[in-house]
Amino acid sequence: MEELQSTEILAREILEDARKKAQRILKTAEDTIQAKSAEWEKKAAAAIAELEQKYAEQKKNAAIEVMAVLPLDKYRARAKKIEELLGAAVENWFARLSREQVLALLRKELAMRLAAYAGISGSELGGEIQASFHKIERSEAQTLLKAVLPGKSCTFREIHSTAAYPELVLETEEVRIHASIGKTVDFFLGEKRAELVEALLGSVELIEEETV
Repeated sequence: MEELQSTEILAREILEDARKKAQRILKTAEDTIQAKSAEWEKKAAAAIAELEQKYAEQKKNAAIEVMAVLPLDKYRARAKKIEELLGAAVENWFARLSREQVLALLRKELAMRLAAYAGISGSELGGEIQASFHKIERSEAQTLLKAVLPGKSCTFREIHSTAAYPELVLETEEVRIHASIGKTVDFFLGEKRAELVEALLGSVELIEEETV
């Protein structure tokens, strides 16, 4: 009987020691987990802070780049709008011309070209002349040539080109003379561009104010 009781006591003592060891192991494990968690939280906070700093720097650099580009983009948009307004102004001007005024401009342009050729070559246009016309009638081309080259014989043919304005081309074996209202327009825009742009700036500023 005493041996049985001693065995039970020994078993309880063993179980109690095992329980205490298990508690110590669990406590050590819990402390380790808490320490590791604190370490991980510290590392995560540091990593997040670093990422936030990098993002802030990237955001700042991006803002600087955008602000540097904006003035150039605004200038380009303004220049584009001025070109559009200049083109529209020329188109409106041409649309208001009478047919007589259109032919008079073309005749003046051709006369200037022929005079320049005569001054260079020392002689008037001669030989067989072929006249090509665009955006005018054959009868108009014939009347125009009679006024500019009286007594000269010409053959006429209609051509189709990408030119936006009427033109007349005279060709011989020696020379090719090109008269176009487009050249008159280009000259006018070159000579009076500053004045036209100054006059149109008000329209550009008004458009910009409406789009703000």
